[in-house]
Amino acid sequence: MSNARKLITISALLMMSVLSAFGATPRKYNSFKVSSYIRAQDVIRMQDKKFLEDTWERVSSQVDLDKIYIETHRDSIIVDKKILKDVIAFFKSKGLEVGGGITYTISERNEFETYSYARPADRLAVKHIAEYTASFFDDIILDDFFFIDVKNDAEIAAKGDKSWTEYRLELMAKAGKELVVDPAHKVNPKVKVIIKYPNWYDHFHGLGFNLDKEPKYFDGLWTGTETRDPGSAQHLQNYLSYNIIRYFDNIAPGKNGGGWVDAGGIHMGVDRYAEQVHLTMISKTPEIILWNYMQLNDVPVGPRNRREWQGDGTSFDYDAMMAPFKKNGKTVTPSTLASVAKYTLLKDDAFVCKLGNPVGLVSYKPYHSTGEDFLQNYLGMIGLPMDMHPSFLTGKKQILLTQQAANDKDIVDKIRTQLKNGGEVIVTSGFLKAAKKELADICELDCGDLKAIVDDFGRFGKSSREFIIPQVKYFTNDAWEVISAGRPLTGGVSGYPILMRNRYSKGTMYVLTIPDDFGNLYDYPEGVLNFIRRLLCKDMDLFFEGPSKVALFPYDNRTFVIENFNDFPVDVKPVFNVPAETMVDLETGEKVPVATKFTLKPHSFRVFSY
Repeated sequence: MSNARKLITISALLMMSVLSAFGATPRKYNSFKVSSYIRAQDVIRMQDKKFLEDTWERVSSQVDLDKIYIETHRDSIIVDKKILKDVIAFFKSKGLEVGGGITYTISERNEFETYSYARPADRLAVKHIAEYTASFFDDIILDDFFFIDVKNDAEIAAKGDKSWTEYRLELMAKAGKELVVDPAHKVNPKVKVIIKYPNWYDHFHGLGFNLDKEPKYFDGLWTGTETRDPGSAQHLQNYLSYNIIRYFDNIAPGKNGGGWVDAGGIHMGVDRYAEQVHLTMISKTPEIILWNYMQLNDVPVGPRNRREWQGDGTSFDYDAMMAPFKKNGKTVTPSTLASVAKYTLLKDDAFVCKLGNPVGLVSYKPYHSTGEDFLQNYLGMIGLPMDMHPSFLTGKKQILLTQQAANDKDIVDKIRTQLKNGGEVIVTSGFLKAAKKELADICELDCGDLKAIVDDFGRFGKSSREFIIPQVKYFTNDAWEVISAGRPLTGGVSGYPILMRNRYSKGTMYVLTIPDDFGNLYDYPEGVLNFIRRLLCKDMDLFFEGPSKVALFPYDNRTFVIENFNDFPVDVKPVFNVPAETMVDLETGEKVPVATKFTLKPHSFRVFSY
């Protein structure tokens, strides 16, 4: 062994000795922490020592964990003190950090039945659970369900003349502080009480999640990044796994502890699970929870999870993930979801530390606002990097306003100021429809109930299918169509705006037409998407030319990730708004000229500096 290698080995051993002396465990990852969560009913099963040992052996042999969250309550079950103490001691003996968890449900099977916060008995139960859990742990996560979805007679009477949204927002903002955070702090002044928000952020206010008030008094928050199968249930687009973390980061800077994924969507192939993990990590979140521990143990992976595009050098390599390996002198054959997580996390860990802070097109979403729900995630999937904020940011070249922004009664004054300062405002057809009257002082446009069926975009190309768009009306020569569509447009008799431009003072306002089915944004021809990206990415160093279902993730230190979510390879070409000569692939070290068009394999990404 060379002297240099001896010194490295000695240094590593010394560092391990120091960490051991202070009761700390050496880091398993360079860029983030990896954790899991055990539900209350599974904690109870762990009183069986063999079950506890066997599950740990299966999970820990396939993925390295830094921390475990042990739940005390779910579905009216409270875990016994002795079981809790024994399970806590077991995981600490394995070198893991230990935290607590609470799920405030009475019955998940009964349409996620929650506690009724107008009932005194339920309020006492909620308070007791918080106090009980705080007596065991110094940090506690509330899983998903700290909202209210019941409309019993007590809730109806308490609501009075308020809307359900108004009532629930006020009720739960108070309940969180009075029944959970304050009682937990009284029992354990060191405890950090964290609220985990699920993935359906655009509907939170209807069930009492209060993104305005709760992050101010909870000690932290956590982010649900589960997008699962976009074609079923919640219909969440892949991009949300990244975008929602950025949004919560902007709501409570420094308090967003991490992302949270589960096995939903694995029937689409393990790539879908791997993508959710990967998108969570490239958001630069400090920790991820692989929910839940028993999924890591029980959810099998095998040939049925291997998709047809595998085996051709894709970012997630199924065959490499399934290859047996040695750990602690034993041969491990990957068999469960834990191995998918491990493969993805180690791949991301090699470069995430080289990425700067995420940047994107600022989109203003006021608290508790509705309209064009989850649209920003569709826009992310056509290559527009999103940066959602709960306030209207000033000093930006561009700002995007979807229908949600029309909930701000002062929005037109803010638009006017942005334009007078020489900036640009992009409004959607949904925003125009909601704010037509107020917006008329800037531009007299109309988006009513009339529709058009289109498939031809003229010089920008044709779509492979017809779809429906709202008709945007305007005064000729007062505003200008930049992109038009018809059926047909070329050689046809009518056309309708897809992108419009209006000058006002020193600035420019664009109107972007959104199809009735947001998914039809993916059917816009490549020429349309390229032109939209060129116009709407002026606050970023670069954009790209290429088809839909490709996302760009730029960072403020001249790095970016570009990712293909299609089931087939696509060609993309980065285009820079700043001087740049060479790109360097941060995974391979390959140097690529900036003008180069290259192929992205199915469900694969590349990461570059420039």
